[in-house]
Amino acid sequence: MDDFIMLFTIFVMAIFVGFAVINKVPPLLHTPLMSGSNAISGITIVGAMISIATPNTLTTILGFIAIVFAMINVVGGFMVTHRMLAMFKRKD
Repeated sequence: MDDFIMLFTIFVMAIFVGFAVINKVPPLLHTPLMSGSNAISGITIVGAMISIATPNTLTTILGFIAIVFAMINVVGGFMVTHRMLAMFKRKD
């Protein structure tokens, strides 16, 4: 039970820290920072895959949730970057 409380505490603290960090970024910087966000999400995916490999059911579930959210962030980042780059293409 102590492991669950520790892991859940870390999970909740990571949510609050992530929300606070993202909330402090001005809207003008969101698109340029998307590539950095994609890199961080890639690191999150690697860490989540490592946690899924553990025999603990809780870490497997939390790792799966982390992979889902990180992949949503990566795909959304690539979509925004694609739209941004399309604005700079020449129109025929």
